[in-house]
Amino acid sequence: MSDDVLFSNHGRVAVITLNRPERLNAWTTPMREAIIAALERFNADDAVAAIIMTGAGDRAFSAGQDLAEAHDFDGERAVAWVKEWQRYYATLRGLSKPLVMALNGTAAGSAFQVALLGDIRVGHPGVRMGQPEINAGIASTTGPWIMNSMLGMSRTIELTLTGRLMDADECYRIGLIHHIVEQDKVFEKALAIATELAAKPPVAMRLDKQRLREMTEPGFADCIEAGERIQREAYDSGEPARMMEAFFKKRAK
Repeated sequence: MSDDVLFSNHGRVAVITLNRPERLNAWTTPMREAIIAALERFNADDAVAAIIMTGAGDRAFSAGQDLAEAHDFDGERAVAWVKEWQRYYATLRGLSKPLVMALNGTAAGSAFQVALLGDIRVGHPGVRMGQPEINAGIASTTGPWIMNSMLGMSRTIELTLTGRLMDADECYRIGLIHHIVEQDKVFEKALAIATELAAKPPVAMRLDKQRLREMTEPGFADCIEAGERIQREAYDSGEPARMMEAFFKKRAK
């Protein structure tokens, strides 16, 4: 099994650690598949009552999609890609147990979205979060859906079109990060919260999370349908490949 994703347990709390710190924990399809399998396993395990997701190292929770993997997509592959994300997001949304995000650095793009699909987020003053896809020539569909549900349309438009990353203070002020602690205390705080949540009545927890999912399901279904249509057009245009190539050349310098 790959070491790109690690799993551990702390009492009744299961921990998923993204483990590619040299690539800012950017995820690939095999990593997402491993995470999905773990989430399904933990959700069905009576010995697990809460879950934490975090990243290795001190620079990033995750930079999101590994662009090297998406560089050569055409429209047809992009549609299949959206379906892969649908499965990942649906698994996160379908959890009957609380999910705490321990943010040890930047959460960008799809990692920003995944962080927002968690129930409670813990960060530190160096955390940055945002939706920079436009800078890589990638259209945003799931990002605007989840941002709009949490922040409203005005802020969603601004973040989507600028691609800027918010600092921890801004994320805290607008309610995206719930707790800010010192960097070396992030996991400790997340574990304390997850342990507290693990002690809550499980039926009430399951039903509360079920209702929250039901409230947002129409928007989720719509954004996936739009994602298939929009990403096909985007990747068939060739713009994402051109922008990613420019990014790779700039990074190489």
